[in-house]
Amino acid sequence: MRLTLLSIVLVALVSCTGDGKKTSQPQVPAKVVNVPVFNADSAYYFIKKQVDFGPRIPNSAAHKKAGDYFIAQFKTYGATVKVQEFTATTFDNTKVNLRNIIASFNLEKKKRILLAAHWDTRPFADKDKEKPNATFDGANDGGSGVGVLLEIARILQKQPTDVGIDIILFDGEDWGERTETQGPSLPSTLDFWWCLGSQRWAKNKHVGGYSAYYGIVLDMVGGKNARFGFEGYSLEYAPSVVDKVWKTAARLGYTNIFVNEKDGFVIDDHVAVNIHAKIPMIDIISMGDTHHTRKDNMDNISKETLNAVGQTVLQTIYYE
Repeated sequence: MRLTLLSIVLVALVSCTGDGKKTSQPQVPAKVVNVPVFNADSAYYFIKKQVDFGPRIPNSAAHKKAGDYFIAQFKTYGATVKVQEFTATTFDNTKVNLRNIIASFNLEKKKRILLAAHWDTRPFADKDKEKPNATFDGANDGGSGVGVLLEIARILQKQPTDVGIDIILFDGEDWGERTETQGPSLPSTLDFWWCLGSQRWAKNKHVGGYSAYYGIVLDMVGGKNARFGFEGYSLEYAPSVVDKVWKTAARLGYTNIFVNEKDGFVIDDHVAVNIHAKIPMIDIISMGDTHHTRKDNMDNISKETLNAVGQTVLQTIYYE
C-alpha cells in the first residue's frame, strides 16, 4: 500500500513559481498500480540456498542439483517451464552439459517482458591474487540475479502482471577466457567464449517466433555498496529501456544505487539477445572488487542492494 500512495502523491505534485505558473515535476506513470513489495530476505534466502549447493560449475553435482531445484521452484510458483539442454565446448576444450531454464507466466498475453540471469559459477577465481585456480561460491556473480528472479517468480504467482513475463536462467555464461591467457580462436558458431547459454537461446529460442517488448539481465546485483551505471551495450541497443528503468529507480529513491553515470561495455547475456534475438535488452550489473575471487560469498551480499534492484524491476514490469 505504501508504494501505491507514493505513486498517487507523485502524480499529484505540481509546484508553482512566483508568478503563478505551474512547473511540472519529473514525469511519473499516469496510472496507479498496486505494486507488490519485494522481499529482500526471501531473495537472500534463495542466494544462500544456491551457495549451499556449492559452486554451480557445469558438469558438477552442485550444478545439477541447483538446476533441478530451480525447475522445481518455478513449477511450484505456477510457471510453465521449459528446459533447453545442450552440450558446448569451452575455450579450454572442456565439453560441458548445459541447461537454459525458461519459466513463463501469463502465456496468453501477447505483450511479453523478458527477465534473465545466469546460474552457473565460473570454475576458477582467476582474479584472486593468492589462489587464482580456486573455486568460489558465486554468491553475487550468478547467485544474486537468480535469487532476485526467484523472488519475483514467487510474487508473480500471488499477483500476476498485466503482461506476460518470461524468466530465463542462462547457463554457461561464465566459462570464458582466463584473464592471464590469450583466448584461442573462436569457432564460427560463437561470437565469444562467454555467454554460451544466451548465444544458444538467442539463435534457437524455446518457442518459435518468440519475441519480447524488452528484456532486463540481472548480473551481480547483490553486492555491498553496489552502484549501477549505464552499461555500454545497453545504451547502444536499448537506450529507452535504460531510461525507463533508471527513472523508475529514481522515483523509488534509489539514485545512490542506480547512478546517472556511463560505465564500460560488458560482454554479458544481453549482447547475444540484442544481436541475434533482436530484443532490446539491458544489463543491470555492478562487478565490484569481489568479481571472480574467493571473496564472492555471502559476506558480500547486501539486502539493501537486493531490495533496490528487486523493487525497481517489480515497479517497472507491473507498470507495463
